[in-house]
Amino acid sequence: MLIRFLAALLAVVLLAAAYFWLALQWSYSSGERAGWVQKFSHKGWVCKTWEGELALVSLPGSSVEKFFFTVHDDAVAKQVAAATGKRVTLHYEEKVGLPTSCFGETRYFVTGVAATQDIPIGPGVSVQTPSPAVAAPSAPASAASK
Repeated sequence: MLIRFLAALLAVVLLAAAYFWLALQWSYSSGERAGWVQKFSHKGWVCKTWEGELALVSLPGSSVEKFFFTVHDDAVAKQVAAATGKRVTLHYEEKVGLPTSCFGETRYFVTGVAATQDIPIGPGVSVQTPSPAVAAPSAPASAASK
């Protein structure tokens, strides 16, 4: 009787582990979102996860849509934290079927970050974001006095 109970318990544990592994490995969808990272934090009481918010603006003057996301990889989390306040493109995978918030508060798991330099303002029109200014060499004093 005890052996049957332990075998059944082991089967349930193995099935649950297989389900979680499959849910984490398989993605329902994947894609990219571009915008400005405006919030990023390490949250949770027991299961700490990186949670963030990307502000999506399609055209200047339009209302802001927010994209909420989760990051599992610490290296990617460092890249996102460094990009806070900057325009970026986030590559994400949508995971469906994870039952608890220990895996993250959202279904969208960011797997990559890329800095975005061009800001599209309309079909076929884009504005280059200014690069950090490079100091121009100063003119010699004799040339400036002429």
